[in-house]
Amino acid sequence: MNKSRIANPASLIMKYLIVGLGNIGDEYADTRHNIGFIVADALALSLKTSFASGRHASVAKGMLKGRSITIIKPTTYINLSGKAIRFWMNKDKIPPENLLVVVDDLALPLGTLRLRKSGSDGGHNGLISLIETLQTIDFPRLRMGIGNDFAKGYQVEYVLGRWTSEEEKVLIPRINLAVEMIQCFVLQGVYKAMNLFNS
Repeated sequence: MNKSRIANPASLIMKYLIVGLGNIGDEYADTRHNIGFIVADALALSLKTSFASGRHASVAKGMLKGRSITIIKPTTYINLSGKAIRFWMNKDKIPPENLLVVVDDLALPLGTLRLRKSGSDGGHNGLISLIETLQTIDFPRLRMGIGNDFAKGYQVEYVLGRWTSEEEKVLIPRINLAVEMIQCFVLQGVYKAMNLFNS
């Protein structure tokens, strides 16, 4: 038998890259713009893994029913997220359809979750960076509503502001739901996850 024709079992494992968008630094911790980091932390906890320092990102790796999951929190700041995501896609040989980006969304009410197979940047600097870097809008993203309860001209202060206690009560169960959505995306695909969770 020609051993060169035998596939390497490791190459047959489905690989996924889950990205939580946010800004590094204590001053940004627990702010609305960092909901992607918060979900990434919760996902890592569910997979019983933890983050370590990697190139352009904090990185955690885990397995879910035979599928390999790399979770990253870019350390490039949101407006340069594309650089970190492209590096890890190339490093782990992950196609765009197996990428899922978790992002905050002002256009959605607080706690609303929307999974999409592709789409525009919606004015989000992280998605703008990624679309420019990958030269495509065809990658899944999980939009997490943070609401828009701010006065005209105060958008930056709002997204970089910390959650109120009332918001946290809404948010905590939605973080758990976001983890369920991501796991469904990995195990059953984007269409199944959209059908089950987008309502």
